[in-house]
Amino acid sequence: MSADTDVLFRPLTLKSLTLKNRIVMAPMTRMFAPEGVPGEANAAYYRRRAEGGVGLILSEGTVIDRPASRNHPGIPFFHGDAALAGWQQVIDAVHAAGGRMGPQIWHTGATIGPNPEWVPDAPIESPSGLVAPGQPRGEAMSEAAIADTVAAFARAAADAKRLGFDTVEIHGAHGYLIDEFFWAGTNLRTDRYGGTTLRERSRFAAEVVSAIRAAVGPDFPIILRVSQWKGQDFTARMAFTPAEMSDWLAPLVEAGVDVLHCSQRRFWEPEFPEVDGADGLNFAGWAKKLTGATTISVGSVGLSGDFLAAFKGEGASAAGVEKLLGRMERDEFDLIAVGRALITDPAWPNKIQAREHEKLMNFSPAALAELV
Repeated sequence: MSADTDVLFRPLTLKSLTLKNRIVMAPMTRMFAPEGVPGEANAAYYRRRAEGGVGLILSEGTVIDRPASRNHPGIPFFHGDAALAGWQQVIDAVHAAGGRMGPQIWHTGATIGPNPEWVPDAPIESPSGLVAPGQPRGEAMSEAAIADTVAAFARAAADAKRLGFDTVEIHGAHGYLIDEFFWAGTNLRTDRYGGTTLRERSRFAAEVVSAIRAAVGPDFPIILRVSQWKGQDFTARMAFTPAEMSDWLAPLVEAGVDVLHCSQRRFWEPEFPEVDGADGLNFAGWAKKLTGATTISVGSVGLSGDFLAAFKGEGASAAGVEKLLGRMERDEFDLIAVGRALITDPAWPNKIQAREHEKLMNFSPAALAELV
């Protein structure tokens, strides 16, 4: 690899968290936790990524203690003695390999999982009983259910800190519960959790963040993953202008978020090209500019095609990171998350650092069927 990749391997310190480089393993749902409990295979899977040079590992989505918080039986819990003992095994293995890690805590809301016939044995819940605009599913949450959900997020974060995790990420993206509150098409509430503006519809997320901050203290970093696109609609947008994005994200940073993990399909695409042109800031770049928060960018890093191809059973060829390096050098964002490339190739960071481009592995969808 001809480009100088040193910019990816600068250390970063944020509160109690120190990372050896700027590479993050993106959270990727794997559904290999029978009865919601991670085991030795899960611990070995994450350990291999720590050994492979990842600076910060973010776990697959792990669900909070609500009756209908997951949409597939293989998604792991982040509550209950058995599941938490499993996650203790995971973080111990990652630390033994010199890695840093945070769980992503999650509620899937009204979304439909990969097996539509499976449903939780409790009522599906969402802000307004909608999975997408005009598509009813489940029931609207009461204020009591909202309060219990906020408390469940806080308990999960406190457990993450108690087990020795280095940070925690809240899943507020991709059309799941928190994002269903953000999205005007799925939040039709007329109480204090609804509203015509993104700032108003961010109240639920801000309460989750505030509760987590109170539970973990001032020095434990909190990450929030956000997106414009939804699993229900890949073209969806909520913030059409920088001002709208500021109204959405600034209250969340004020509530206690340290890092915004800004999910987009292709990291090199400008978020507002009508404002600053075809080479303008991407989503994470604008989020950093508007809020001052540390940001993580993500989206088809190190591969020839974007992640939607994987949903269609398509592979992707390994690609260079040249167009990433310039954005890192100008500090457009602070960290870069890598997804599918790390599914197939746990040593991707070490190979990038050694400039061993010829050794990078292509992504095969067959890797999704096992924990490699």
